[in-house]
Amino acid sequence: MLQHFSFKPMFENKQLPGWTFSFFYKQARYSGEYLPDGSIKWTGGSHPPEEETVKKMIHELMLFHVYD
Repeated sequence: MLQHFSFKPMFENKQLPGWTFSFFYKQARYSGEYLPDGSIKWTGGSHPPEEETVKKMIHELMLFHVYD
């Protein structure tokens, strides 16, 4: 389960798509960019274990918060 998930627009013009996000997973902090095509680019030098499972959780959260 992702904890303390937060996101914000990449650009000041909020009409342009793209968001940065961060969260904790298994007591480690991860961050990345959620791009307009739904792809995820990890920042901060590492990606979480069970990456595909985590990506699914991120997609669900972004759909709920951004595209609602």
